[in-house]
Amino acid sequence: MGFTGPLKYSKWKIKIAALRMYTSCVEKTDFEEFFRRCQMPDTFNSWFLITLLHVWMCLVRMKQEGRSGKYMCRIIVHFMWEDVEQRGRIMGVNSYILKKNMMLMTNNFYVAILGYDEGVLSDDRGLAAALWRSFFNQKCEDPRQLELLVEYVRKQIQYLDSMNGEDLLLTGEVSWRPLVEKNPQSILKPHSPTYNDEGL
Repeated sequence: MGFTGPLKYSKWKIKIAALRMYTSCVEKTDFEEFFRRCQMPDTFNSWFLITLLHVWMCLVRMKQEGRSGKYMCRIIVHFMWEDVEQRGRIMGVNSYILKKNMMLMTNNFYVAILGYDEGVLSDDRGLAAALWRSFFNQKCEDPRQLELLVEYVRKQIQYLDSMNGEDLLLTGEVSWRPLVEKNPQSILKPHSPTYNDEGL
C-alpha cells in the first residue's frame, strides 16, 4: 500500500516520533510484573509477546490519525522488527535459526494483530479468547490472569484514546498504566507532552 500525497508532518518527524513510541513499548513496560502475574517464563519469546501487545495498542491508536497515523504505524512495526533481529543477534542466536524464528514471529505477529483487532471490537469474552490464543499461546489455566489482561487492554486503549493525536504524531511519547492499579480511581488524563517548534 503506497503513501502518495502529502502527510500532515514531514516523514522524518514522524519517523522520530515512531521510534520514540516503539521505544516506550520496550522501555516503559514493566516486563517483570507481566512475567510474575501472568506466570510467563523470562524468555525472549515472552518479551516479544508483551512487546507485541503494546505495539498493537499503539497501532490501534495511531490508525485513528489519518494518513500520517497509518504511515507512523508502518514505521513502528519496522523499528520493532529491527529491534527483534538485533536482540536475537546480541543473544547469540545462530543466523539460520534467527531467520527461521523471524519468519515464525512475523506470522504470529499478523495472526495476533488480526485476533486482537477483532477481540477489542468484541465483548470481553472475545478479547479474552484472542489473548488466550496469542498472548498465552493457549496455555492459561488461571482465568484471573485472562481477566487481568482483558482489564489492562481495555483501560490502556481508553488511556491512549485520551491522548492528543497531534501530540502523539509529533512526539510519540506514550506512557502505560500499571498492570495492576494501586488505586483504581487513579486513571487520570495524561499530561500533555512538551515539544519545541521543530516538533521535537
